[in-house]
Amino acid sequence: MSLLSVIVPCYNEEENVSLFYEELMKNEAWFKDRGVELEVLYIDDGSEDKTVSEAKKLRERDERVHLISFSRNFGKEAAMYAGLENSAGDYAVLMDVDLQDPPSLLPEMFSWLEQGFDSVATRRVSRKGEPPVRSFFARMFYRLMKKISRTEIMDGARDYRLMTRQMVDAILSMQEYNRFTKGIFGWVGFRTKWLEYENVERAKGETKWNFWKLFLYSLDGIAAFSTAPLMLASVMGVFFCVLAFLMIVFIIVRKLMFGDPVSGWPSLVCIILMTSGVQFFCTGILGQYLAKTYMEVKRRPIYLVREKL
Repeated sequence: MSLLSVIVPCYNEEENVSLFYEELMKNEAWFKDRGVELEVLYIDDGSEDKTVSEAKKLRERDERVHLISFSRNFGKEAAMYAGLENSAGDYAVLMDVDLQDPPSLLPEMFSWLEQGFDSVATRRVSRKGEPPVRSFFARMFYRLMKKISRTEIMDGARDYRLMTRQMVDAILSMQEYNRFTKGIFGWVGFRTKWLEYENVERAKGETKWNFWKLFLYSLDGIAAFSTAPLMLASVMGVFFCVLAFLMIVFIIVRKLMFGDPVSGWPSLVCIILMTSGVQFFCTGILGQYLAKTYMEVKRRPIYLVREKL
């Protein structure tokens, strides 16, 4: 028998823990027919509700259910890494507990692995139910990443992905503290089959990802898989140096030819403010990369476990 590890990060999802389990187990017979056993790893990311107790109830019913509870909220990236690190399966799949990643797709995904693919990834072809502003900026982020990064990050890509043990081990070998898993998937490579599906709304509860958190997450992705912002800062610095030199030549020539008195202080103030803004912007870019480096060299653990069943 082969083993499929189903990794389910959770943060304040007490209403969805049992619902997810029931939906997942509808595929149990299909997998058993193919000699595949299931294990479910609930990764509690420091929840403040009854998520842990709900997972323990399932554990009492089914010993294939496992629980790893963090000492505090470390974020979804840490939860996914912990799930992959503690999975024992020949295959592993990352899924959201809110049922936005339909368990009904698992048989089709596994069929593609049987045909020789190393992973089967999913992407949404619509963003039904999302605020228009959020959808617009999400699409802009993926377009930007395609232009500035050599790592393939598909528009609408979900973390919902089924992988072989070889690919899981490759991901675990990347032990960086600042993790952007969508980029890591693309960086490690391997043969990937993409499945498209319509957006599915949450079963219960509210999303934990607001616009500000998504914005900061996108900055992490850009800093983790592209050095284009640093190049942009360098280009802007060269541009303003050349512009300043030309302006100095222009002012000297105008003074020698026309004897023009000193004037135009409003435009001078505008120029100073603009160049100062560009300097601060470039300093901010450097600060982002320096902050990431600072966190990496500390070598802090990606997560800490409070309880493990």
